[in-house]
Amino acid sequence: MRAEFLLLPVATLAAVSPVHATVFMNIEEAQQLMFPGAAFTEDFRELSKDEERAIEKASGVDVRSRKLKVWRVSTGGWFIVDDVVGKHEFIPLALALDAGGAVKSIEILEYREAYGSEVRGAAWRAQFTGKRYGAKLQLTKDIQNISGATLSSRHITDGIKRLLATYDLVLAPD
Repeated sequence: MRAEFLLLPVATLAAVSPVHATVFMNIEEAQQLMFPGAAFTEDFRELSKDEERAIEKASGVDVRSRKLKVWRVSTGGWFIVDDVVGKHEFIPLALALDAGGAVKSIEILEYREAYGSEVRGAAWRAQFTGKRYGAKLQLTKDIQNISGATLSSRHITDGIKRLLATYDLVLAPD
C-alpha cells in the first residue's frame, strides 16, 4: 500500500473540530444562586408509564428520562435538574420554580456544543421567568430564537415546557 493512502485517515481526523465543553456551575452552586441561603431536600422520583404519557400529552414533548432529579426548597418552591439535547450533545440545566410553580429562573450548567452558548445569556433565559404550566412557550413566537443556536434554543424551550407539565401533573400539591 502506498504511503499517501495511509496518511488520509490521519488528515481526516485532524480536520474534525473539537467539542467545546464549558462547565458553568455544579448543582450545589446553582441551588445557592437560584435560592440563596435555602436548604434543599432531595425528592428524586421515577415517573410511572401513565405519568410519562400524561406529561407528553400535556406538553407535546417526549419524556427522555423517567427519572426526576428534584429538590424541595425550604423557602418554598422546587429545584429541578434535567438534560436536553442541543444539536449533538446534552445540555444540563437547572430550573427554579417558586411555590406556585412559576419559573423563578433557569441556569445552563454545562454547554458542550461548538456554537450557541448564547443560550446562557441572562436576557435570553429571562424570557422564561414567570411562565407556568399552560403558558405559551413556542420558539420564535413566545421565546426568541438565537441565530446559530436554533436547536439548543428549541430544545431548552421544549424542556422547560415539559418540566412545567411535570410540575403540574406530578409535583404540585393537590
